[in-house]
Amino acid sequence: MKTALAIGLMSGSSLDGIDLALVRLTSDEGWYGYTIEAAETLPYSDAWRERLANAFLARPETLGPLDLEYGAYLGDCIRGFVERHGVKPDFVASHGHTVFHKPEQRYTLQIGDGQAIADHCGLLTVNDFRSEDVGKGGQGAPLVPIGDRLLFGGYALCLNIGGIANVSYEHHGRRIAYDLCIANQALNWLAQREGLDYDKDGMLARNGTVDPDLLEQLNDHPYYRQAPPKSLGREFFETFQRPLLEGYDTGTALATFTEHVALQIADAVGEVPQGTLLATGGGALNTYLIERLQRHTHHEVVVPDRQTVNYKEALIFALLGLLRLEGHTNVLCSVTGAPSDSCSGRIWHPKPLHEQ
Repeated sequence: MKTALAIGLMSGSSLDGIDLALVRLTSDEGWYGYTIEAAETLPYSDAWRERLANAFLARPETLGPLDLEYGAYLGDCIRGFVERHGVKPDFVASHGHTVFHKPEQRYTLQIGDGQAIADHCGLLTVNDFRSEDVGKGGQGAPLVPIGDRLLFGGYALCLNIGGIANVSYEHHGRRIAYDLCIANQALNWLAQREGLDYDKDGMLARNGTVDPDLLEQLNDHPYYRQAPPKSLGREFFETFQRPLLEGYDTGTALATFTEHVALQIADAVGEVPQGTLLATGGGALNTYLIERLQRHTHHEVVVPDRQTVNYKEALIFALLGLLRLEGHTNVLCSVTGAPSDSCSGRIWHPKPLHEQ
């Protein structure tokens, strides 16, 4: 049995912050196990949150410098995490922060330069897990399903409710997964209109009133009728949903959008045979959203311990890094629609100090 100590790094579209998970991974002839030995979420400063939110609108010539600066920032965050916990990981695996995701144009951009990360934290780094699949004509997303299969196969379905909600499950021996809808990306934006980082426990939504016309407009988009594989980016929120929500008071918008998310998830998994649905990601802690989802679905919704809820994606990116370093498949074509599976990710070694 082989073991590796790794840091998985995740920054989601909801801009909550950077999730870091120190994970001990074990592998033995195709079997994988894990323990999370330490984990932290480092909130973004207002300045970084604004820069990342506005990167979607940035001029192309500014993205290269931002990529390098953000990579250095991530590397510094990792170095601090390592020093606080007194550990020496074997490697780091970073998702980066998605600025653009346009797989139909064979283009995706997750900033956080890999060489800058490696140089600033002094550790072997794996990043850029999407580009190879997108270059093949796949969606490049979701990436988590290989981890759902290898680490969480005891559940009928795995649901992640982050900035974007996505689902993963087995169907006739193939892993099916796709993005369902925008989730915390919109819910957090609405809460921030009231000076809050997020709608804790969904209380603002619970006290609001669902607007039937707005709900109908949110649900009436061709994406929801499109067969998978499919994936979403920030563009979907900025160009379609945000203009709709801007005309409503926050309570109404939150109540209606929460109902929209619950309905879209329930509708998407409605044809899967009844079973346990593992819900993770920040949205799994939104008790009102989970109540509405349980109301609409025939599956038993299971919210695990808080550490798994918060750090499952960071954990799985550590696994993706290990699979890349071992030369094993880590991106499934059954999920992305590419013509073949991939062993994806770029590997970066820290340069000697005199070369940095």
